[in-house]
Amino acid sequence: MSIYKETSIFSGRASAFRDFRLPLASNFNNPHGERRKNMQVILQVDKLSKRYGEQELFEGLSFGIGAGRKVALIARNGKGKSTLLKIIAGQETADGGSVVFRNGVTVGYLEQDPALDPDKEVFEEVFHAPSPALALVKAYERAMEAGDAEEIARLLPLMDAGEAWDLENRVKQILSRLKIDCHSRPVRELSGGQRKRVGLAKALIGNPGLLILDEPTNHLDAGMIEWLEEYLAKSQAALLVVTHDRYFLDRVCDQIIEIDDAGLYSYAGNYSYYIEKRQERLDARDAAAGKARALLRVEQEWMRRMPQARGHKAKYRVDNFRELKERATGDANERALTLDVQGKRLGKKILELERVNKRYGDLVLLDAFSYKFTRGEKIGIIGENGVGKTTFLDVITGKTPPDGGTIDTGETVSFGYYTQAGITFAPEDRPIDIARAIAEEVDTGNGRPLPVARFLERFLFDDKMQYTPVGKLSGGERRRLHLLTVLMGNPNFLILDEPTNDLDIVTLNVLEEYLRSFAGCLLVVSHDRFFTDKVVDRVFAFEGAGVIKDFPGNYTQYKNARDEEEAAREPAKKRPAPREKSPKERRITFNEQREMEQLEADMDALARERDDLTAALSSGTLPVADLERHSRRVAGIIDALDAKETRWLELSEI
Repeated sequence: MSIYKETSIFSGRASAFRDFRLPLASNFNNPHGERRKNMQVILQVDKLSKRYGEQELFEGLSFGIGAGRKVALIARNGKGKSTLLKIIAGQETADGGSVVFRNGVTVGYLEQDPALDPDKEVFEEVFHAPSPALALVKAYERAMEAGDAEEIARLLPLMDAGEAWDLENRVKQILSRLKIDCHSRPVRELSGGQRKRVGLAKALIGNPGLLILDEPTNHLDAGMIEWLEEYLAKSQAALLVVTHDRYFLDRVCDQIIEIDDAGLYSYAGNYSYYIEKRQERLDARDAAAGKARALLRVEQEWMRRMPQARGHKAKYRVDNFRELKERATGDANERALTLDVQGKRLGKKILELERVNKRYGDLVLLDAFSYKFTRGEKIGIIGENGVGKTTFLDVITGKTPPDGGTIDTGETVSFGYYTQAGITFAPEDRPIDIARAIAEEVDTGNGRPLPVARFLERFLFDDKMQYTPVGKLSGGERRRLHLLTVLMGNPNFLILDEPTNDLDIVTLNVLEEYLRSFAGCLLVVSHDRFFTDKVVDRVFAFEGAGVIKDFPGNYTQYKNARDEEEAAREPAKKRPAPREKSPKERRITFNEQREMEQLEADMDALARERDDLTAALSSGTLPVADLERHSRRVAGIIDALDAKETRWLELSEI
């Protein structure tokens, strides 16, 4: 869904938040080296609060987003990321605080589950935006699709006059790269993945000044994700995104905002920088907690030895004891998912496929595919949407019969199948009831069965959450519950279909480590390239028409090998010959070398000033007059840096 807002310039002040800055060399550039020329703050969130009943999602959040910045929002599942985006997009109301946009800013919003009109055709839904130029492109595309020569002739001069051809090309690119070609199909007939892509296209086509995207990479294949990364990195629009895709975060985003139980933290860099600086923050916190624990031991001894001192004369010391206890246990909320379930013993014979075929009409999904699985294999399945990846999993597990060939499963094999659709439950079902319907106790492989309530706790479902209706859980919490039900059966052959969707990054890290140490077999379908690179050691690449390429290695290794093969197939004349330096080319002079050194010093000084101004602009503490003055200065600094860098590059090529 897309929304479009125009509001007055923000006023008042927002409380400051912590800011960790990048090194000078890389602080202000996106991963593609493109500079942000306009740094006005276009969105101001001030002291925002939201709770549902007794559950507090966030309290007093304040931050700002500058024009052109690419900002990612990171938090654990259930901490209100999607709710915060909905509040900013105007789809929900906050309990307190304000959200204000700079005058004239348009906002495009993609929900986690896009709210599309089921009665509209895809074409009408995609082009639903209040833009005269977009309406003109829509009419032109309709005429082209219908072959209406008279209407085309009428629209051509209007397209010229409205300078709509660039927009038309961009619209075609978006629809083509997202593979949206079912224009006349009703929205109600689309799959969940198709609906997500239509919602994404709708948000992008409107060309807003601020894009708010909730899990935009879900249901996109790797090629689509790579295109989206490039599109957003080059776009002049600001971005506020929630995503678990760590390569996306690293290549697109230049600011990370993290919400945890202690408040809000901002990191002026990409995901790699965020990981480094977050660990530094946690180390500092743990060191402070260690000191508090040492003092706490002294106070505890005093409290035990001198109960009579707890009267009014020593009340300050009792209060101090309580404060120290809070500081010493300040990391208690940093709970982690515990995955230590050991699968059943796996025999020699595991799973053998011999010339397996599957097709639907003219669509060939499997063509005489053969493979013999061995113990400990971890295989990733990659390929575009619609080439048969999920069908392959269904055939292996017996949910869908093959058209031909044989599938021989070993007697000791116990499948655990985590499906893309998840588990079926009623909104009023509770996690404890869902788990008990499977078993009262769980064998974790250490000889000591674990009561199901304790097993739920290991998956971060505390006593309260175990009795919370599933309909009130977040998408990530429901996914975690689905994973729990799969592992309760102690499988030794795990089959995971898009397991990373909706899981937070902390949970993903735990899942990755568990899968890497998993002694059984693993077969996983995932478009999350980081996840696949980290977990699998073999790839089944579905290339279409039933062709499956067996490649030893992870996703990046496969992609690099494929790119090299494609480059080798290109005619030699299309590849530019390497430039050879002439022996007569001159060397850089002493004065030019001195000039380069001065340019480097100037650029460092300008970069430091720019970083300080950027931090002030992002803090939300500046009055309007200072915002405008700082913005003009940042623009001037960027122009000066561009000129100096251009000259530095000229000298470096001598």
